[in-house]
Amino acid sequence: MSITANWSYPTAVRFGPGRIAEIADACAAAGIKKPLLVTDRGLAEMAITTKTLDLLEAAGLGRAIFADVDPNPNEKNAAVGVAAYRDGGHDGVIAFGGGSGLDLGKVVAFHAGQSRPLWDFEDIGDWWTRADADAIAPIVAVPTTAGTGSEVGRASVITNSESAEKKIIFHPKMLPAVVICDPELTVGMPQFITAGTGLDAFAHCVEAFSSPHYHPMSQGIALEGMRLVKDYLPRAYADGTDIEARANMMSAAAMGATAFQKGLGAIHALSHPIGAIYHTHHGTTNAVCMPAVLQFNKSAIAERFDMAAAYLGIDGGFDGFCAFVDDLNASMGIPKSLADLGIKDPDIDRIVAGAMIDPSTGGNPIEMTAENTRALLLQIV
Repeated sequence: MSITANWSYPTAVRFGPGRIAEIADACAAAGIKKPLLVTDRGLAEMAITTKTLDLLEAAGLGRAIFADVDPNPNEKNAAVGVAAYRDGGHDGVIAFGGGSGLDLGKVVAFHAGQSRPLWDFEDIGDWWTRADADAIAPIVAVPTTAGTGSEVGRASVITNSESAEKKIIFHPKMLPAVVICDPELTVGMPQFITAGTGLDAFAHCVEAFSSPHYHPMSQGIALEGMRLVKDYLPRAYADGTDIEARANMMSAAAMGATAFQKGLGAIHALSHPIGAIYHTHHGTTNAVCMPAVLQFNKSAIAERFDMAAAYLGIDGGFDGFCAFVDDLNASMGIPKSLADLGIKDPDIDRIVAGAMIDPSTGGNPIEMTAENTRALLLQIV
């Protein structure tokens, strides 16, 4: 079966090995003539980035790059990125990298043409309508990991550095105009990043599938996304050069982000404040939280995961699925607790308070209260 394809859902996606060669054509399709490539510091000097800049320069599009991006990008990164965009006279952004580069790149494209403060566009009610939609720059997204799925999302997660809270900045026009999903760009990921990002994709699918909201399309996408992770993440982890596994994990990442339009839940409600306060890797934090959250939600989700387990070829229904999650985490060295993650004395009150105001809380199938969220958190410390 070929792993090269062009998709138009949820946006224009050029999928397959070697498709980064089409970066200049993707910019043309998006109407970009002078792009700013936004990525993180770790990727700035890597071969996949310099090759992309070479392709842009050869096509007459320049080689402008902004890489002052933290692992959990914040409003300070965004402000400097917006200044670089404006000062360079750019007309679009190439969001390049994992979740941090993609999220920050999308925010730069969104905010460079706005006059209001960034936090005025937090994903609350209809705040997105405050934006001048005509001033939002076009985006070409190029993921280099297989986890967040931000390349097919209409929002970015940005940390408020003053309050240590993760905020979601949303606008429909933040959805990239063109996406290049080239699994060859993920070959160099170290094992721990392969595991953490892959389990982030898995968490997106699990939580979307668990959400009580009505969205049958997302439900189906989440189920197949879980299957791809089950079948291909162990292969990608064992052999980073396995292009078929890398491609299917890249698909699973995009599927998870598409599916969670249905909602997220307690996994993300906990991992967002934990990551904002303690700067942990997002996907790995999700994986640490997942077993306890599955049990927390058991009364509401056991029946649907009985069906999911059958589809996934897992014996034992819901309990078998939970055992599979435990085994998958263990096989890739995922910590079992926050202490094992390096957080020895977590501020329980602060994490619980952050979870209660996180947008993900509303998508959990069991209502989250300060009391039961504290009890849940205590199971993973």
